[in-house]
Amino acid sequence: MGTISYDSQDEPALYSRRRILRLSGLMVGLGGMAVLPGCGPAAPDARVGMAPTGSDSAGSAGVLGDGITLRVGMEAAYAPFNWQTTESSEFTIPIENASGAYADGYDVQVAKVIAEALDMEPVAVKLDFSGLIDALNNGQVDIVCAGMSATPEREQSADFSDSYLDDNIVLIVRDDSPYVGATTFADLEGAYILGQVSTLYDDVIDQIPGCVHMTPADTLPLVVENLASGSCDAITYSELSVPKLIDMYPNFVELQLTDQFDGSPMPANAAIAKGQEDILDRINDAIASISDDERQELWTACTDRQPA
Repeated sequence: MGTISYDSQDEPALYSRRRILRLSGLMVGLGGMAVLPGCGPAAPDARVGMAPTGSDSAGSAGVLGDGITLRVGMEAAYAPFNWQTTESSEFTIPIENASGAYADGYDVQVAKVIAEALDMEPVAVKLDFSGLIDALNNGQVDIVCAGMSATPEREQSADFSDSYLDDNIVLIVRDDSPYVGATTFADLEGAYILGQVSTLYDDVIDQIPGCVHMTPADTLPLVVENLASGSCDAITYSELSVPKLIDMYPNFVELQLTDQFDGSPMPANAAIAKGQEDILDRINDAIASISDDERQELWTACTDRQPA
């Protein structure tokens, strides 16, 4: 994104010494590997220890993927949930299909906890958000950790974990907007509103009567850029991420609405291919091991560290 990274000088010590040492070893072993873009893993039934997706025996042996490398699907362009960086650190994991690149963010920190619980080493696989569930079911990734919320439609194609973060959807405008004083959805009649494609941020716009629902942008940075340039009147956004956004864009304002979107609060859930109940139980146990205080510390550290 061509932006400046902000590094927290005092990150929380949320990982055990064993966890940090394992992650450090991963950086040494994988940090120098050049992986050609587009080189994905083999189909699910060709990988050691994994039955074909959808079979009765999928996950019955308690092994996810090959049982060694946990391929984590994400877009790596959705800070502070996930983003791409060229710098390896104790917070990053390599991006398998982007040479010399690493992923950081809140999803990455949760994926590390899950990987440790499964005794696997995590790597990110960078994909468009709209293709993540398909990639899960064709064996290109083993798990999705991408700030994705379980929805009835998605639950037809994948199994979802318990929430590892709960957020709300809010609306952001510029301080010179005619809609800056809006307090209800009705006040936004005629407003051009933009969200991110294939996400709840786009879906909920239809709940605002009389607005102009714009063609969604492919990534969150593009959503923000459209508001900054005046190409739209308002954007849907993560409430948890608003303080950092306004630090970076002081002319942005969060609308204080009395109306709320259906679908908000909005959870972040991990997803795996169906038919792996034992694995899903272990993933949920790993998520439950992260206390509320630790989740807040992780989130704050990621927002401090995320690129502008």
